[in-house]
Amino acid sequence: MVASLEARRKKLLFRCHHMGTAENDFLFGRFADAHVAGLDARRLDLLESLLAEGDNDLFDWVTGRKVLPERHDNDLVRLIREFA
Repeated sequence: MVASLEARRKKLLFRCHHMGTAENDFLFGRFADAHVAGLDARRLDLLESLLAEGDNDLFDWVTGRKVLPERHDNDLVRLIREFA
């Protein structure tokens, strides 16, 4: 289990640094550097689900430019918003 969590963390760390837009690479990459190592399986699930969304929506939701959909209204997104 620990090995699979570490593999997921490593993949998410890479994804957060290579998202497609410079703004998201910077924001999510820095967040991942600071927090991914400490995320539990539930929060990793939430991050994977969030990263499946489009880059523009992600940036707008995290920065508060658009209303966050209820499906992503959770403690992980609040943590990302606080970090941003």
